[in-house]
Order: sequence, then C-alpha cells, then structure tokens
Amino acid sequence: MTPQFSDLGNRLGGPSGIQELMEDLGQAMASDPEMRMLGGGNPAAIPEVQALWRQRLNDLCTDPTRLDRALLNYAPPGGHPEFRERFANFLQRNLGWKCEAKNVVVMPGGQAAFFYLFNLLGGTKSGQRKRILFPIVPEYIGYVNQSIEPHSHLAFRPIIEERADHSFKYRIDFDRLKITPDVAAICLSCPTNPTGNVVSTDDLNRLRDLARTHGIPLLLDQAYGMPFPGAIYVDWAPVWDEDMVVSISLSKLGLPGVRTSVIVAHERIADALANMNAVAALANGNLGQVLLNPLLEGDRLIRLSKDVIRPFYEERCSAATDILHQEMGDAVDYALHAGEGAFFLWLWLKSLPITTAELYQRLKRRKVLVVPGHHFFFGLDEPWQHQNECLRITYSQPKEVVHEAMRILADEVRSACGSAC
Repeated sequence: MTPQFSDLGNRLGGPSGIQELMEDLGQAMASDPEMRMLGGGNPAAIPEVQALWRQRLNDLCTDPTRLDRALLNYAPPGGHPEFRERFANFLQRNLGWKCEAKNVVVMPGGQAAFFYLFNLLGGTKSGQRKRILFPIVPEYIGYVNQSIEPHSHLAFRPIIEERADHSFKYRIDFDRLKITPDVAAICLSCPTNPTGNVVSTDDLNRLRDLARTHGIPLLLDQAYGMPFPGAIYVDWAPVWDEDMVVSISLSKLGLPGVRTSVIVAHERIADALANMNAVAALANGNLGQVLLNPLLEGDRLIRLSKDVIRPFYEERCSAATDILHQEMGDAVDYALHAGEGAFFLWLWLKSLPITTAELYQRLKRRKVLVVPGHHFFFGLDEPWQHQNECLRITYSQPKEVVHEAMRILADEVRSACGSAC
C-alpha cells in the first residue's frame, strides 16, 4: 500500500525549511560528534543557568507530593490557574503590563502557539481569505508552513541600510507597507530570528498604530527578548496592551526540552488558544510550569536575564563578530547585520557566485552546520536575489568551535569566489 495524503497532509507532512533544520540538528547531535553546530537555535550551556534548573529539579524530586502531582495529572489546556495568576503578577510587577490571569495562556512551545495563532486569525472567513502580514523579512523559518491554508502569508522587503566596516541593518519600509482588507494580523519577532534585528521603539509604535487603526492584532514573538532571556543588546522597553499578542518562551531560558511558552493576549484570544490546545494537544506539559512557578515571585528571573544571560550572549556576539571579520578579511565582499540581539550572526555574501544553499551543502561536508538564508524570505510577491546571498550562523556554541567553523566558512567562501569576490 502507498498511503495517499490530503493536500494539507502533503503540506504539513512534506519537506520544509524547519524540518530540514531540525533533522540536520538531530542527526548531527546523535551520530556526528565532530559536527560544528552553528545552525540551530539551541541555548548555550551557561553554568549559572544550568545550576538553577538542576536545583529546581532536585527540589522537585525531594518533594514527592509535588512531583507526583506534576507527573500524574493533566494540566488544564490553558495552563495551571496558579501559574497563570503568578505569571500575570510577574509581568505587572516587572514590566508594568496591565494584564491579568485571563490574559495569560500556556502553550506547548512557541512553535505550536504560532501554529494556533496563524490559523485562528488567518485563513478563510466568510468566503474571504485572510493573511498574516510580516512587515519585514527575513523572518523566522518556523513560520513558513504553519498556516493550514496555502498562500496565507504576505511579506515586504526591508530597506537595507549599509554601514561602514562590513555592517548593515534591515529597516521596515513603511512606504512600501500596505494593510489591505485581507490582512488578519501583523507579525514579527523581536529580536528577529534570524538576523538579530531589533525594531526601534518608534517603528514598533507605528506598527501598533497601524494594527489598531485597521482593527487587527499585532503579534510580537519575544522568544529571545523580554522579560527573559533578555538577549537584547540595545535599549528597548517591552510593551503590551490588549491589541497585541506577545509570545514569551522558556526555551531560550535554558529549557527547550520542556516545550513551554506563554501567550499574553486579549481574553478572547487566550480562551480560543486554550480551546484549540485541548483539541490538538489535550493539555500542556506540567514540568515547565512547575519549574518556573516559584521563581515568578521576586526578581530572580529578571536578574538572571540581566546579569548573566544577556552579558553572556552579548560577549559571544562580539567575539564571533571579531572572529568572522578576522577570518574573512577585506578580500571578500560581505557584510554582517548589526548584532542587536538573539543568538545569531546574519551574513550577507554580496558577490558569492553560488547560492548559499549550495554553500550550506559544501560546509556540511566539512563538518560545519549553518542555515542557508533563502528559507527566511517567505511571503514575498516576487523573487529577490538577496535571499540567496545570506547565511544564519549561531554563536551560542563554545568559542573554539565557533572559531574553527568561521575559519572553514571563510575558506569555503574564498574557494567559491576565486577572484570574483
């Protein structure tokens, strides 16, 4: 028998950029210890952070009643009421957000949360297709295949602001940006995965105004941002109101394995997400909520993010940037996106005579795993050569691994370019 899939089954069950990324990561980790893993979004092994989670697990294991409750019981599909209340209080106290427990809903990871959100808001409504608008690409690879209905994404090219010293920055092109009647929501990540771009406060407020004017929500993915892990290296204040949907993840706080995220939204959206979660996943895992719950009292998580996690990644970003400049030299026509947050360098190889998809394959053969840039340019109305000239490089691995990978990358780029670059 050859199983026959539906159109939806083929879309979700077929190859995709996020599937390729996770498959490469999983196979390399399982079978190739020599692979230099500069492709994924795994958080780094920060000793102070690891020590905290080991201590929390130890505390849980020495409390049989609490452990049994966590392992033997289903959580409500929107999260434990106590956790939701504490999380709302945490946001009120530390960020000044005027949210309540009814605005907080727990999801089985940010990936699942945005799958729910895109299909809750986008798709067909009263015979009209509604789309999710991305005001700037490149954007997160994991968004690409999440809308059940095809052609549900709309995106716009950015302004490329070139700077001295092999540097550049993407900015939202508000002159190009149009909110048409078929737009159901605006979505962006901040800091942006893959580029580390942090949208300015002024530009964020312009997006909020546009969304409010058109009666649609602004979805803000803060997996790398505030209130934790706080991997933002520029001044930036997190905001929320009931016209926004903000996603906060435990993954980059050192807990990707527990698959837990929190959505802060209008009560109607929060309720709908909980109902969808009951249908698709029955319940959330308990472990992430139980580990985090007592830490929501006081300011320990805020201090951990500010005093440990942010400095760690900011120093890694600076070191990786210096290494790449050193290895690439001035003979190659390249530029790095401004390192404003997240865990990545975004490399633009301006005169590369091959695509970065081919470069990715060459690097993989030399035991270096990165992510080719074309996966991150979705929703555009027409092809753009720029998308074949970029790479995402993770710098959360140990410095010696990053340095050796950068050396191999530079060598492979020079080999591909010859005299052309």
